[in-house]
Amino acid sequence: MNGRVDATIEDDDEVEPVKSNAYDLFILVLTVVSLLIMVAMLLPLENATIDLLQFYDNFICFIFLIDFAMRMRAAHPKRSYFVGERGWLDLLGSIPSFGIAFRYTGLFRLARLSRLARVSRLMRGKQRSDLAKDVLENRSRYALFITVLTTLIVLCMASVFVLEFESRSPEADITTGWNAFWYSIVTITTVGYGDYFPITVGGRIAGMFIMVAGLGIIGALASILASLLVGGGASEEEAEPVPSSTDAELAAIRIELSELRSLLERLEGRSTAPP
Repeated sequence: MNGRVDATIEDDDEVEPVKSNAYDLFILVLTVVSLLIMVAMLLPLENATIDLLQFYDNFICFIFLIDFAMRMRAAHPKRSYFVGERGWLDLLGSIPSFGIAFRYTGLFRLARLSRLARVSRLMRGKQRSDLAKDVLENRSRYALFITVLTTLIVLCMASVFVLEFESRSPEADITTGWNAFWYSIVTITTVGYGDYFPITVGGRIAGMFIMVAGLGIIGALASILASLLVGGGASEEEAEPVPSSTDAELAAIRIELSELRSLLERLEGRSTAPP
């Protein structure tokens, strides 16, 4: 009985799912992007461009707030994450900047270095072979995070460049952050209303970059959606080959059935034989 219980426990340990690193890598890259946005806001750019960068920074802040809430909820005890892993720095670095009351919260962005150091330390402890195996086993999850990151990076870079070039031309109609964001959205989705369009050389080059990137992003999203709808992401149990032990058991069952059939035929022959 104890042997069966131990075997069951060993089987449970073997099938225990391994946590994927896709989300941690997503947060790592997003942290780097947020720090680059913070550095860009210190450059001598147009006021409209600074406001647009502030918008993207606040959007990333909301993602970090959700990440903080998820990690806080999963931590047991809560103190281990909030104090031991310096989760309070994650919270400070996730406070958005809105209005006069939050004017100086931009200084809290430096607290994101703590999140960057923690995730980098976690990734540094992983072997390359383990990371490669994780990517192969969780391809759909990595594809989703990569597509989301690519979309955010393309939107941020393209809209900022378009606005920076167009706002310096008196004949341009893309002169606000909202106009640049709207133009980037309708262009990256291959819709192209045409209500706003760049007229400067730099703005048009940025527009061509959005068009080319938009084709790849829409194609990637379509592939991910199709794989979800048709059930392309089959479970690992279904994808794994049948173990060799099962084949041996089936072979033994066939042998026993063959012997049983032979025995029945001999018994039937004896019963029908003349006395």
